[in-house]
Amino acid sequence: MRKLCIILPIVISLIFFIACNSAETRNSPVEEAVPESKVELLSLEEAERLASLPMKCIQTNLPYKAGLTIAKEEDLQLPIVHHPAFYGCFDWHSAVHGHWSLVYLLKRFPDLSIQAEARKKLAANLTAENIKKEIEYFSLNKYTQSFERTYGWAWLLKLGEELKTWDDPDAQQWYSNLEPLCKLLSEKYIDYLPKLVYPIRVGEHSNTAFGLSFALDWARTVGDAPLEKMITDRAKEFYSSDVDCPIQWEPSGYDFLSPCLEELNIMRRVLTKEEFAQWSADFLPKLIQGIDSLEPGKVKDRSDGKLVHLDGLNFSRAWCLYPLGQSNGHIENIANAHLDYSLNKITDGDYAGEHWLASFALYALKTRDERK
Repeated sequence: MRKLCIILPIVISLIFFIACNSAETRNSPVEEAVPESKVELLSLEEAERLASLPMKCIQTNLPYKAGLTIAKEEDLQLPIVHHPAFYGCFDWHSAVHGHWSLVYLLKRFPDLSIQAEARKKLAANLTAENIKKEIEYFSLNKYTQSFERTYGWAWLLKLGEELKTWDDPDAQQWYSNLEPLCKLLSEKYIDYLPKLVYPIRVGEHSNTAFGLSFALDWARTVGDAPLEKMITDRAKEFYSSDVDCPIQWEPSGYDFLSPCLEELNIMRRVLTKEEFAQWSADFLPKLIQGIDSLEPGKVKDRSDGKLVHLDGLNFSRAWCLYPLGQSNGHIENIANAHLDYSLNKITDGDYAGEHWLASFALYALKTRDERK
């Protein structure tokens, strides 16, 4: 009995000590070494698989979801009439980033089996005459002036950037044809952004931070100083004072963009390295410190055009996180998990996802493979 009286307090102390240390571990930042990457760069085989999706749709004109507001009877035309360049892939913006996908893959993989056929399709779509008609659509009536603002605008400038930086005679001709539309959209950004009092913080097309990110890349690539300044100034005005973004509220059921991470992504581009380190630590402290994890968005029905958005969310989250992942193993793991969840599922055979998801997957892979 005396031995029990002596031992019992010791046992209780040990249990208390272990419990306290466990709680401390749960509440302290997770220190993870950056794992050695076992993920290979995008392979030719995978590039062939992903290329098959835009190849199937950039010249498939129906079904098509038009964004047309009809002001007079003659406005009512088939999409291929209004959009002779970007009439495929179900809607205008998906057609645009379908073209971007092919340009990116042809540029990166000279041995791609569809090189000749893809070039033929791009040459047929990206003519000077077709782009002139696309430009005319923005003046069709007062309602088309803001067509595809700003999601489609951003992808069109991303396509322009990819062509501009490709040292290839065909690409330079296509860029020359596309450049007037790029310049028109640059002017539209510069006209629109001073009027936008509040940023749009949603997980779909109108997200402001996403629209700024891709447009800024184009502005810096081609030396469009007025657009670069406008985007840099407005991003800082919109987001510099933001703290504690409620990422635990994400995702919403139809998201294909992360409001918190897209904001993180634009601020990474416009702040200095030191400024961004401080701002991001206040904006997403638990994620940056490795306390919070982030689960991939789950998709239960890939034939539903809205529910399959969450595959896109997984890719867009990955492209926002990969630039931070080289110095933060926790974030690298999250990005990899998101990419892995959806990458092998986007050729499941339903047009609801197939007409656009290859672009998102490829941009995530590009961001991972080409980060500096």
